[in-house]
Amino acid sequence: MMEGNSTAGSFTPAQQFSVADLVVVVVYFSLNVAVGIWSSCRVNRNTVSGYFLAGRDMAWWPIGASLFASSEGSGLFIGLARTGAAGGIAVTGFEWNATYALLALAWVFVPVYISSGIVTMPEYLQRRFGGERIRMYLSGLSLLLSIFTKISTDLYSGALFVQVCLGWDLYLSTVLMLVVTGLYTIVGGLVAVIYTDALQTLIMVLGAIALAVKAFNEIGGYPNLEEAYLKAVPSKIVPNTTCHLPRADAMHLFRDPVSGDLPWTGMTFGLSVMATWYWCTDQVIVQRSLSAKSLSHAKAGSILASYLKMLPLFVIIMPGMISRVLYPDAVACVDPEECARVCGATVGCSNIAYPKLVVELMPSGLRGLMIAVMMAALMSSLTSIFNSSSTLFTMDIWRKLRPGAGERELLLVGRVVTVVLVALSVVWIPILQSSSGGQLYIYIQAVTSYLAPPVTAVFVLAVFWPRANEQGAFWGLMAGLVLGLARMGLELVYPVPRCGVPDRRPWLLADIHYLHFAVLLCAATGAVVAGGSLLTPPLPPARLKNLTWWTLSRESPQPSVDGTSQEPPDGECPPFWARICGINAVVLMCINIFCYAYFA
Repeated sequence: MMEGNSTAGSFTPAQQFSVADLVVVVVYFSLNVAVGIWSSCRVNRNTVSGYFLAGRDMAWWPIGASLFASSEGSGLFIGLARTGAAGGIAVTGFEWNATYALLALAWVFVPVYISSGIVTMPEYLQRRFGGERIRMYLSGLSLLLSIFTKISTDLYSGALFVQVCLGWDLYLSTVLMLVVTGLYTIVGGLVAVIYTDALQTLIMVLGAIALAVKAFNEIGGYPNLEEAYLKAVPSKIVPNTTCHLPRADAMHLFRDPVSGDLPWTGMTFGLSVMATWYWCTDQVIVQRSLSAKSLSHAKAGSILASYLKMLPLFVIIMPGMISRVLYPDAVACVDPEECARVCGATVGCSNIAYPKLVVELMPSGLRGLMIAVMMAALMSSLTSIFNSSSTLFTMDIWRKLRPGAGERELLLVGRVVTVVLVALSVVWIPILQSSSGGQLYIYIQAVTSYLAPPVTAVFVLAVFWPRANEQGAFWGLMAGLVLGLARMGLELVYPVPRCGVPDRRPWLLADIHYLHFAVLLCAATGAVVAGGSLLTPPLPPARLKNLTWWTLSRESPQPSVDGTSQEPPDGECPPFWARICGINAVVLMCINIFCYAYFA
């Protein structure tokens, strides 16, 4: 991301923020609060199921919109446009790979989670394996990842966007957004989060499409993009280097497995490991699917989210490339002194690709809409994380500390945890501001890619291999943690060299891409889980009922809070809707494969 407050100085908005813009932002905030209040009144928020799982009565369309909005935080808006500006369309794989993980979530993982009657992901592993240590480890890991990666990046990039476009103070804009999001998360619980996410999705998609159309008009349409992008070179370069030149393979999704910046092998296999962790085992995402009124609604929600995930190439990544075409000296700068002058970060200014387009291209009123879009992206991902983190802490950690806690106490703790998270987020801002901008994003990607693959391995084996047991799973997680932290430590000690500086990193970093490392780490964890499980006694078959894919019963009990299971109130949806979901899943995969082939 970007450094310090220097950004605001170099980014005085091209046109002053007009009354029309202000009206749009105020209307957006008012709508948001109104939807939050309305949705909070629709469900009983004074039960744990009502507050944390939206009363298990959500329809497919808000679930699908919420899955999309939760994943498209403001960090991703800025990050995708940035990577598009710097390296072309290959980063699209991060979005399109989600299709298969989302289908796996709805067709494979959610039936298992529902039948096991759980509220949180660590709770599933405890029921599946027994013992407390895995549940506590995973709860702690999830909370730390939420605070130090998800909340911080989204907060910082969203506030920077507001600072860049409006010239508001970074702290003022952040605290304002945190207060509004914290308020309706605390009051309304998951149902308020999901319905406001549906509103945010509508605004995000419409705003991003409006900006994309304007950007394509500026360069004379899509046919001119490749030629214009390959000529987008800054006037000030680093002598005797090629890092100012756009990549020759910018318009290709699949890149060389050895020399590519995003090798196709890593984008196929490594990314699948990461996507499985994010979409199938992460509390933020799975909690939405568990709130569905039936399995067909959960499936339809996944399909809607997958269709929406096809859009970012056209409305975020390509506009990022167009930003480089229109403003090469700012967006594509490579000279450290020039970059520091433009955006305050010596490592490059491609982060400003998306905000620069908004400031320069959008007319009065629509600029306000784009500010609302970025606020929507930020607020939807923050509310999702706040609600899911408070669920994790309350259900997994607090209930362990106080086994006799009643429902009122659990609800109170859930709301207090949200307040604490909001406070922690504010405290975290100056630390983010002082860290070197461009490096921060890399570190945060690294944190996730080195800590997530062991969790993927354990969940996949828990669901598909009944022989896996607690000892194998625990020592597999520990081995994966040690290997991941070792690689992460090396990454922090030996950062990626700047343009013109020779690469003297050890071979483990220089030659093994982090996506390839994710595959190796997942495989190593799986091997330890398998070895540990085979060397220790298996779990009795009776313990596995409704907890693996092979031991599901026909009747799915409801997730419940006290560990008992209840029957679904409205049963399963009619076979007609199940067939519609199946046909849509096939159509979606065909569209996805066609797009991959077209841009390969």
